[in-house]
Amino acid sequence: MKVENCRLVDIPKILDKRGNLSFVEENKHIPFAIKRTYWLYDVPGGENRGGHAEINNEEFIIALSGSFDIVLDDGKTSKSFTLNRSYYGLYVPKGLWREIKEFSTNAVALEFGSIPYTPADYIRDHDAFLAFAQNHTPSPALTTPSPSKPTQEGVFSVSDCSIIELNQHHSDRKGNLTVIENGEASPFDVKRAYYLYDVPGGASRGSHAHKTLQQIIVAVSGSFRVTLDDGTSQSSFFLNRPYQGLYVKNGMWRTLDDFSSGSVCMVLASEVYQP
Repeated sequence: MKVENCRLVDIPKILDKRGNLSFVEENKHIPFAIKRTYWLYDVPGGENRGGHAEINNEEFIIALSGSFDIVLDDGKTSKSFTLNRSYYGLYVPKGLWREIKEFSTNAVALEFGSIPYTPADYIRDHDAFLAFAQNHTPSPALTTPSPSKPTQEGVFSVSDCSIIELNQHHSDRKGNLTVIENGEASPFDVKRAYYLYDVPGGASRGSHAHKTLQQIIVAVSGSFRVTLDDGTSQSSFFLNRPYQGLYVKNGMWRTLDDFSSGSVCMVLASEVYQP
């Protein structure tokens, strides 16, 4: 692929005085089926990371908070993109060398991948990448069929919902990475992500329930409280770690409140939007 095949994609932005909301769905805003979701955080200001190419993986990258530059190289041409708004994302085709540079303090990068993590798919030496780019003939998109996890049906209670520890990778100088792969640690296949940002400190929002949709709610920045109600009992959970997620079964009435200033709430969902 060539860097000219990369493109910025506008993401819906729903304005609300209680905080703004944006969302992305697979095969729509994200031009592929989601297989992997991961986010970078705690990256020191001005740090660079991500120098590698992936032979078969496509990516979609969003700056959930702060800003950073993405430098892409196809072996002949390079191009830089600055991401600093939560309502647009960068589509990166497979087979490009990419680096993420100039992280602002407290930046969070959300990324989606088209295939599960495969070590053999990575090229981590730039000279090896240049040799690959010179000799490589583009191949059809790699398909990685995997059975979708069925929607859980039945009547659940708040006791069925819990905070789960997510897969975290730590680097002393280059920040932390948390990963959810469809078919692996996630209790469902992620098909949509939506996130709240620009939320005033102390604000409340999110009062609704979903009949069939399951969720993992993550405080990727800051903190807030989630209160769940099953019609009989209530339970509250305080989220303040980007490597923990609250797994919410379908059928729960859900309220978000007590946001700290600058919080970003990310929700990974088992279904695309269905009014």
